[in-house]
Amino acid sequence: MSDKIYDLLIVGAGCSGASGAMYASRLNLDTIMVAELPGGLITTTHLVENWPGIKSISGPDLAMSIVDHATSFGVPMKNEKVKEIVKAVDNVEDGKKSGYVVKTSSSEYKAKTVLIATGTEHKHLNVPGEKELANKGVSYCALCDGAFYKDKVVCTVGGGDSAAKEALLLTEYAKKVFILVRGKKLKAEPVNLDRVEKNEKIEIMYETEIAEILGDEKVEKLKLKNGDDMEMDGVFIAIGHNALSKLAKDLQVGLNQWNEIKINRRSETSVPGIYSAGDVTDNEFKQAITGSAEAVTAAYFASDYIAKNEIVFN
Repeated sequence: MSDKIYDLLIVGAGCSGASGAMYASRLNLDTIMVAELPGGLITTTHLVENWPGIKSISGPDLAMSIVDHATSFGVPMKNEKVKEIVKAVDNVEDGKKSGYVVKTSSSEYKAKTVLIATGTEHKHLNVPGEKELANKGVSYCALCDGAFYKDKVVCTVGGGDSAAKEALLLTEYAKKVFILVRGKKLKAEPVNLDRVEKNEKIEIMYETEIAEILGDEKVEKLKLKNGDDMEMDGVFIAIGHNALSKLAKDLQVGLNQWNEIKINRRSETSVPGIYSAGDVTDNEFKQAITGSAEAVTAAYFASDYIAKNEIVFN
């Protein structure tokens, strides 16, 4: 482990993490980003049209532009998986605060404060055939896999904006796109709902759930819970996400019932010196811009925390 002590270590390099890194560098915090891959989950998004000042940009381009902005200020980016975050000192004297040791697959880093911006992972249907046919017709990313379904029949599964946007992207390739909605309403943003309803390739099926995904070497058909079968070439699942909060849980950071990290308006968690931002937090409204704002807030208050406290290491 290096003797170097960073002011702020950011776990994650998506829009949130990179925004925090950019702002921290402007506050003269010695900052480092550590993540397996830069960009985060937004890199699987086809188009982002709600980022102020940019009418339309691809998810990968938006994410990487923020990462590039942060690294242009000299923030190093380490492509490593963080395994554990631990306090550097178990018992500290009154008036002092413990720093943190961040352990990765190949290194250990010391930091006075840590920003957890680990994001989320896709939820699974957990139906027979889903796991067996993953990457053989079952996908969680239309941007990644849509081009393989030219002139095919596909479906998205989900009742929110993600399912609508995935369906719209898939119409660029497939000849027919179904949206399978468990409830009675597709809860998409109005602009995307309007686009879906006007697209002749898309058909919405309400109160429809998959019981099983069938096929030998690839997806061939769906068995629905009402007993019907549907011929199908591809299934794109967009039913939400699970917070990647294990690092926080192991550090005994407070979580809500959905395992999201609880933060206040300063992006502080229940553990002093630990901050969080983005989709992994308990913010109900999860957008790239809100996550970036939370991370910028975290950087500011991390700077304030460092200035006001004596932070110690073994």
